[in-house]
Amino acid sequence: MSDATTRPHHPELGFYALGGQPTAARTGLTEVREAEEMGLGTAFISERFNLKEIGALCGATGAVTDQILIHCAATNHNTRHPMITAGMARTVQSLTDGRFVLGLARGVKLMQDVFGIPHITTAQLEDFVGIMRRLFRGETILGHDGPCGSWPVLQLDSALDGYLPMSLVALGPNSLKLGGRCFDEVILHTYFTDEATQRRVQTVKQAAERAGRDPDRVKVWSCFATIGDHIPEPLRLKKSVGRLATYLQGYGELMVTINDWDPAVLQRFRQDDVVQSIPGSIDGLATTEQLEHLATLFPDEWLAPSASGSPEQCATAIRNQLAIGCDGVIMHGATPQELAPIVKAYQL
Repeated sequence: MSDATTRPHHPELGFYALGGQPTAARTGLTEVREAEEMGLGTAFISERFNLKEIGALCGATGAVTDQILIHCAATNHNTRHPMITAGMARTVQSLTDGRFVLGLARGVKLMQDVFGIPHITTAQLEDFVGIMRRLFRGETILGHDGPCGSWPVLQLDSALDGYLPMSLVALGPNSLKLGGRCFDEVILHTYFTDEATQRRVQTVKQAAERAGRDPDRVKVWSCFATIGDHIPEPLRLKKSVGRLATYLQGYGELMVTINDWDPAVLQRFRQDDVVQSIPGSIDGLATTEQLEHLATLFPDEWLAPSASGSPEQCATAIRNQLAIGCDGVIMHGATPQELAPIVKAYQL
């Protein structure tokens, strides 16, 4: 491993560790070390209940690195007691010498319904951020009774005088405005058109300004599907068609509205026999043959907001996300090994 002072460093670039459907959590340790060696600024880690418990992964990846930021993106505030979340965040923050960002999201309503988890509101998220801010200032919170819950006493450490960077994964306008007024970073969604991305960046920055904050200090991340043609075609189908189809399963109406797409296409997609035959997330279950069929159900323009083609073409597309107003780009859906030729092209 090279010395941290001699590595390339691109704070504006990130990736998601353990993307897709991993079979071994330990793979994430290798990925984050490789990403750090390549000079990526941030390792994002999402949470899935089966193999990606966020506290364990953030702690482990932080322990095997010394420079890259470890960014939980994201967890849901209502799956843990706030003291558990605060304790996890402070522990990982201390373990990594401050290289930690706690990210929140609303979650997928269908999954929440299945597991009996309440849907998350904007008011709850804002209330929870306030609680975390106070706990990290060392405050003792007595008799809290707010949108995200009621607790007699909340206290992390009375001697603490710290700050916890927090982010929000945002799709709709209420989330974007919330991100601008009280979060440090906002993560946009994959497969947003350039026009939709620009509007969302503007919404975040304007909300920050209206709240009396410096809009330049609220970092907006593009979550940008990065699928170079140097990886096999079946895998490209899974990462592109499969991933977009999964989004359309879960919150297609919102994607269509945001991008000003034709809702009739979404309706035909959902009524398709092959789509209805897949009993779960398409990106995890569909065969190559099924994905080839699904690719015929929506226009190419729906897959266009991505980095694709040669490494040089991918690097150009990534730079364009910065040019249209994003502060950082998460090269989504690719491992560090898959990103290596793209990052090399980006550095030229």
